[in-house]
Amino acid sequence: MNRLQSLDAYRGFVMLLMMAEVLRLSKVAQAFPDSGFWAFLAYQQTHVEWTGASLHDLIQPSFSFLVGAALPYSIAARLAKGGSQTNLFLHALWRSFVLIALGIFLRSTHSPQTNYTFEDTLTQIGLGYPFLFLLGWRPPKWAWAALGVILAGYWLAWFLYPVPDPWAKNHNLGHFFDVWFLNLFPRVKPFEANRGGYLTLSFIPTLGTMILGLIAGRWLRESVKLSKFLIAGAVAIAAGLLLHITGLCPIVKRIWTPAWVLFSGGICFWFTAAFHWVIEERNYRKWAFPLIVIGMNSIAAYLIAHLFEDFIGSSLKIHFPASLTPFHGTLILLTYWLILWWMYRRKLFLKI
Repeated sequence: MNRLQSLDAYRGFVMLLMMAEVLRLSKVAQAFPDSGFWAFLAYQQTHVEWTGASLHDLIQPSFSFLVGAALPYSIAARLAKGGSQTNLFLHALWRSFVLIALGIFLRSTHSPQTNYTFEDTLTQIGLGYPFLFLLGWRPPKWAWAALGVILAGYWLAWFLYPVPDPWAKNHNLGHFFDVWFLNLFPRVKPFEANRGGYLTLSFIPTLGTMILGLIAGRWLRESVKLSKFLIAGAVAIAAGLLLHITGLCPIVKRIWTPAWVLFSGGICFWFTAAFHWVIEERNYRKWAFPLIVIGMNSIAAYLIAHLFEDFIGSSLKIHFPASLTPFHGTLILLTYWLILWWMYRRKLFLKI
């Protein structure tokens, strides 16, 4: 099966946003306190405190959405190579395990022992991936039904939980679940709360985001009109905003509320349509090559960004003059890309 370069480019764009954290735009904005331009860029590279969203907040839902969008192509490609449903499901379970383990590993790099926590992007995807895979074999109505059950059931469980504000930071259903669940694992000290408010149970609504991606991926394979993506995106965004404005459910990325699933998922539909229109329909491809280099090796990009920054940064300080200090983050980002380009040239793609 031919790869859709538009999906690779969209994935590359998302990973570039993540890797670009090394630019530290918030510090640049502090150096120019009167500049609205740098303040705007800094905001877009920072997670919002609780409700609302910035561009940076759309990285994780986009990555999760694209996992779902790629699944129909992955299943078709593996079947074309002679794979069976049983073998593919066993591979899905293995992939789930590796993603969960990688997430825990990355969260443990600065800990004295294994840090058993499950809010990392890879871990969240891994926890929901087997269920997504099973839905990939069922008719489309199953995906829609599962999405409805997840959104309604998750909202109801949180809304009925006996706390004054069911969506408050570190005082909600997901927080009290983690106080019990995470303390079942060996820890340096008992788990009390996640500083950012992130939760293990967010993998359930994250599965909802991946299901939206699965729906989008099927539409792409069926070559439906892009107007359908635009309408679906508009409806999802409007529904999320309506839940937020009415107070039924706020848009909070950190606890992945149902309103966030709809709002961010709608934006993902629009991003998918935009990349597809430019690259696949208008055939403007050359500009996207730097993004495709990243997007075709997204797991490698994720690991490089989390593991190589200190090594590359310290090496640059040792071997380059102090005059390059203002470009420190840019050089690290460029080094990330050159590593991925080297892997691309040699067809070295890290896959699970």
